[in-house]
Amino acid sequence: MTQNILTKLVSGKLVITINRPEKMNALNHVTLSELEGIIKSVYKDPDIRGAIITGSGNKAFIAGADIAEFIGLTPTKAKELSINGQRVLEFIENSPKPIIAAVNGYALGGGCEIAMACHLRIASNNAIFGQPEVKLGIIPGYGGTQRLIQYIGKSLAMELMLTAETIDAEKAQKIGLVNFVTSSESLIDKSQELLDKILSKPPIAIAGVINSVNGFFREGINGYKVENEEFEKCFLHKDFHEGINAFLEKRKPKFG
Repeated sequence: MTQNILTKLVSGKLVITINRPEKMNALNHVTLSELEGIIKSVYKDPDIRGAIITGSGNKAFIAGADIAEFIGLTPTKAKELSINGQRVLEFIENSPKPIIAAVNGYALGGGCEIAMACHLRIASNNAIFGQPEVKLGIIPGYGGTQRLIQYIGKSLAMELMLTAETIDAEKAQKIGLVNFVTSSESLIDKSQELLDKILSKPPIAIAGVINSVNGFFREGINGYKVENEEFEKCFLHKDFHEGINAFLEKRKPKFG
């Protein structure tokens, strides 16, 4: 039983809702810990084929970290907080099952970082993105300085983080941070529709794409070698043979 997160499993899709509306769904220690446990269950539970992370209500996806927990932190404890947050987000990013961020309202600081750790992002037309931590005299600590560069490039990432400016959903899509923009009312339906499209493909190939793409960004890892290994794995799986036979027989494949 979780305190700050709601979960609902629908046809293999786990909807994870950060549920602290009175705090604009801000991340505190408990919420981050609960999220880590849920993401680990995504890895292990065969009934979960993919996930959607969203926020309770329409005002905020996740408005950032719970700043009240920063008061009194020693530098050592602050570093531990950053390491812990980075670890949780790496679990999201490296999940072999697809995870989509359904961003409703504010996705600032840690909220933007969680959205970026997901494999795809769908935003409602009232979504606002940003890494405004410098206004508090700090910097992003959950991987934001690294992931934002990957999505929008060094120059623009530097500008947004140094000025603390935010961007709306339309601009986020234009610069490559967001995949789709939709209405608040259609956000979850659109996210489930996209996830269903992905889940219609064989899990072995989906996991292989995720691991290979992430391999490009891992320090000391040869992404081409990761691709070689994942390519080989596909040929060992029955879904490869089903896919090839279905193609040759001009029929819809039935992946297991």
